[in-house]
Amino acid sequence: MRRPFGLIVPVVITCGGLPVAALVLFGEHNVMPPMWVHFYGVGVSALAATVLAAAVTWYGARQGDVRTVVVGGGFSLMAALLAVHGLATPGMVIGPNGLIAVTGAATLPVGGCVMTLSALPQFGSARAIPRVLAVQLSLAAAIVVFSILGAIDPELVPGVPAPKSAPAIALFALGLVVYGALAIRATNTFLLTRRAADFAVVLGVVLLACSLYGALILSFMDLGWWLGHIFEMAGLVVVGSSLVYDLRRGRRSRALVGDLRAAELVASEEAYLGARVRALTVRLAVKDASTEEHTRRVATLAVQIGEMLGLSPTRLRSLAIGGLLHDIGKLSIPDAILQKPGPLDDDEYGVVKQHPERGRELLNELGGFDDSVGRLVLDHHERLDGSGYPRALVGDELDLATRILAVCDVYDALVSKRAYRPAWSREQALSLLRDDADVGFDSRCVAALERIVGIEREAHARVELTAASPAPSGP
Repeated sequence: MRRPFGLIVPVVITCGGLPVAALVLFGEHNVMPPMWVHFYGVGVSALAATVLAAAVTWYGARQGDVRTVVVGGGFSLMAALLAVHGLATPGMVIGPNGLIAVTGAATLPVGGCVMTLSALPQFGSARAIPRVLAVQLSLAAAIVVFSILGAIDPELVPGVPAPKSAPAIALFALGLVVYGALAIRATNTFLLTRRAADFAVVLGVVLLACSLYGALILSFMDLGWWLGHIFEMAGLVVVGSSLVYDLRRGRRSRALVGDLRAAELVASEEAYLGARVRALTVRLAVKDASTEEHTRRVATLAVQIGEMLGLSPTRLRSLAIGGLLHDIGKLSIPDAILQKPGPLDDDEYGVVKQHPERGRELLNELGGFDDSVGRLVLDHHERLDGSGYPRALVGDELDLATRILAVCDVYDALVSKRAYRPAWSREQALSLLRDDADVGFDSRCVAALERIVGIEREAHARVELTAASPAPSGP
């Protein structure tokens, strides 16, 4: 799916505007708080955060949730390095040392790199948990050994990198790349779900990115260096709280991974699309179960095509809602017509044809639905050549989302069994759509539907082949 930077940038700016402004305006103001502020405020609090993050990692491993293990482990390592950084404050436990500089510089890049593992295929399943834990435990052991040696012999660890030095700038650039990628993934997820918990992840990642400037460019006598510590701790707390919130609700956090598919919005509409959408689909299921099942299949196909054709997360979200609710106007159709066990006469068909307008009216009365959703409900029976209803729109008057929904609606209706006719085969339905491509239906949408149906057919064939394969015989 193409990255909708026009949508991502405003979200990131909203999260980072104040922290960046504070660093720019006040970052180089000279300050000199007592050293105990750094020791307790950073070292002790980060030590507590290390324990909590390790507990989250352990819980994720118990639940078989590799995402939680990756993120929790990344946070554990970040918090551990930050704890060493704070506890190594000169004059508190040990004298002047290089640990404070090295661990302060390494905290954010190391943690960010570990968290990016969650996007790699080899770390994407529960079977990868031992491998992930092995990586994290190895790094944790290295941190412990390094810290002990540095505390025993403070001169052993040089105080590098110096602020604004070439290594510091290189680490700064690396950190921005890592956290930029995490922010993009998290923002894509938020634009799909519109959940506060996913927005919190974006905010936390941006705060961590902002703290890089204080840690690597400024010195401890600059206010921005101290602000960077505040942003870092706040980022860890915000992202960690979102992760724990999802765990408590029995969900797996997806924001940092960025692998949430639009089809999952349809499958779990109450969690991702809100209680109102769920309430309407339940009402439709009570009215006519076959219609509700049809809308769910249509919505799933539509968002799959939308992803394939590069719709932005915002438009995919609207398409998911519009797909689920496109036949909601049938709530107003008498049961005798809606559930008639045979073909409709002209008068009955005329009543059915009112459902797009009735659906749009219902959404307007309820309020809170985007205009794009209302248009999908109203226009899903329109055709490119003007032969559709209720407005007889033509060509460019139909946006891409509406064209997608129209193709999916017809396809699912054809391949579904009706009381008055058997279900068409997939090939028959696709043939009809191909014959009408660029006349009534958008050829891009038809071609994308064919690819998706082909992928599903291949996947189904592989499952059948696996099930039919004989079990290996014993020795």
